[in-house]
Amino acid sequence: MAVGKNKRLSKGKKGLKKKVVDPFTRKDWYDIKAPSMFEVRQAGKTLVNRTQGLRNANDSLNGRVIELSLGDLVKDEARAFRKIQLKVDEIQGKNCLTNFYGMDMTTDKLRSMVKKWQTLIEAFVDVKTTDGYLVRLFCIAFTARRRNQLKKTTYAMSSQVHQIRKKMMDIMTEETVSCDLKELVTKITSSASNQAQDAVAVRIEKACQGIYPLQNTYIRKVKILKAPKFDVSALLALHGGASAVADVGTKVSKDFVEPPVLDSV
Repeated sequence: MAVGKNKRLSKGKKGLKKKVVDPFTRKDWYDIKAPSMFEVRQAGKTLVNRTQGLRNANDSLNGRVIELSLGDLVKDEARAFRKIQLKVDEIQGKNCLTNFYGMDMTTDKLRSMVKKWQTLIEAFVDVKTTDGYLVRLFCIAFTARRRNQLKKTTYAMSSQVHQIRKKMMDIMTEETVSCDLKELVTKITSSASNQAQDAVAVRIEKACQGIYPLQNTYIRKVKILKAPKFDVSALLALHGGASAVADVGTKVSKDFVEPPVLDSV
């Protein structure tokens, strides 16, 4: 090597760090619009990378599943133990139009109902709604003490459990097969008793009184197994029509008068 030759002169400065850019500068906020079956229509906001080149923001948003508390959607804290899943199906301007995608129960509510000295009864059924959605409904119930009962336990016999399970499946099928998805969601998210039970669960509890008294009966979970072909007009109708979701600007005042041309500046 020649004397005084420095090999690093042509390679630039060593350890020069790349300029850090805040990732939020290239993101946009979009509003999440809940369907008309819920009281609160403005469900929240979501972030997405801005459209750049071949990457479209709408493609990133379509199909997103948002989980919300039913208590927030209907302004009723008693029903906060239900978790509602909404799926983004269409983007209009800065609005993400969603549809019902599923329902579940919070873990703490489920654990609080499971106790000793009683029988837990569960049933599920796959039913098709009138508008072509294939849904799976899960029901849960617990045996209750009879009036003036002295016995410590409330265990049901296996034959009684079979009868109750059959009743559950029959009522769930009957309630679902005669309505569309919007009516079904209204039924399973309603508050038909002091314990915020849904209308279907209250009917099951009454029907099973002759077999064995039940308590804490709920439609525990709802899954959408298969949805019909996507229809934009049906989704817009679910959101109250195109006018309800359109971005409407503020009215421009027509009082503006152009100033006269000046002779000299």
